[in-house]
Amino acid sequence: MKIIILGAGQVGRSVANALASEANDITVIDQNEALLNEMQNRLDLGIVKGHAAQPGVLQRAGAEDADMILAVTNSDETNMVACQVAYTIFHTPTKIARVRSQGYLDYPKLFDTQAFPVDVLISPEQEVTDYILRLIEYPGALQVLDFADGLVRLVAVRAYDNGPLVGHALSTLYDHMPDVDARVAAIYRKGEVIRPQGDTRIQVDDEVFFIAATGHIRAVMSELRKLEKPYRRLIIAGAGNIGRRLAHALEQKYRVKLIESNQTRARDIAKRLDMTIVLYGDAADENLLLEENIENTDVFCAVTNDDEANILSAMLAKRLGAGRVMALINRSAYVDLVQSETIDIAISPQQATIGSLLTHVRRGDVVQVHSLRRGAAEAIEAVAHGDKTSSKVVGKTIEEIALPAGTSIGAIVRGDQVLIAHHDTLIESGDHVILFLVNKRKIREVEKLFQVAVTFL
Repeated sequence: MKIIILGAGQVGRSVANALASEANDITVIDQNEALLNEMQNRLDLGIVKGHAAQPGVLQRAGAEDADMILAVTNSDETNMVACQVAYTIFHTPTKIARVRSQGYLDYPKLFDTQAFPVDVLISPEQEVTDYILRLIEYPGALQVLDFADGLVRLVAVRAYDNGPLVGHALSTLYDHMPDVDARVAAIYRKGEVIRPQGDTRIQVDDEVFFIAATGHIRAVMSELRKLEKPYRRLIIAGAGNIGRRLAHALEQKYRVKLIESNQTRARDIAKRLDMTIVLYGDAADENLLLEENIENTDVFCAVTNDDEANILSAMLAKRLGAGRVMALINRSAYVDLVQSETIDIAISPQQATIGSLLTHVRRGDVVQVHSLRRGAAEAIEAVAHGDKTSSKVVGKTIEEIALPAGTSIGAIVRGDQVLIAHHDTLIESGDHVILFLVNKRKIREVEKLFQVAVTFL
């Protein structure tokens, strides 16, 4: 697939990293020559220096025969105009734009062929907000991912000492919960992946990915760790787009406090929120946190635009007694470095966003993609089409499907019915199949499995 990425910022680099190794023809446009050269030195891709919305620049990048344009510059206006140019002059089939301003997103009519012809809108702030909301919904989870419109969820948790399943074989999971069907998709132990088998024993500190119907998630989590009480008190640091959205989404169900260091913004946000207590001050001010009873706070979530401020305030909040701390971190090099016993969850906006972008790049009727383990693994939702003669999966049981190494099928959604995958589960046409790929380099082989023969009508 020939893809032009507009913008060599954090999101653009993350997308390029994900796609350049998959036999795609990638060209990146940016005005910063140093960033472009750095990317070309690391990745097999083309670069063009220039303004991303200029027709001549797009032409030099090969827009005339491009399959897709990913407009992810830091300017909403540039992204929108670039899609307009790609549609009007180059007739680019798929145009994806990153749009951050709620002022634009509130008017969906802007994004059609009569105005700005954007096929897919990506809002990183909303993606991150949704990501954090799911973590708050399931106390103790490291990652919570939706499939099949929320019918199925893939959840990552860290196994703790005294968990009922810790030290026992996976096969005993069904003995403990005979009425709950779930599947362990992968186990990461000290950074190494372990393929789960019936006799695999969960150890303390294992990072366990399991898949289950949404209604069964809490029951499975309770087998791996002591189930935490539902969160009640939350402090959010930063009243930017993400902080404001979080407070707005949470204030009806939780006791929310929002700390903002800009006095004008703090006053403005206070007028726009109903039940949130908005505080003007520095989230890394020890006295302020103590005054606001940080030791009784269930979740402290730092989502300012400053990585260092987020890291320091989250570490301070943890030291002062906050139950769970999260920090938004843009620099990917920091993410693995800081996620430890001090900072419970380091949130990467790029990893939260990239799944939405990859969903529209994947072939074989892939309808959902989630990037895992900092992009090393993927979980995808693919739709099975065709029949026994035209499809490599329809009409076959799980054990009969030639899955690439390191790939497993976790669940199947048939209508509104969730079927956890077993060796004798039969795939039918129209099934939504949830797969876990330990090695995302196998994605092309998986896509081919779900492509029907050209003779299928």
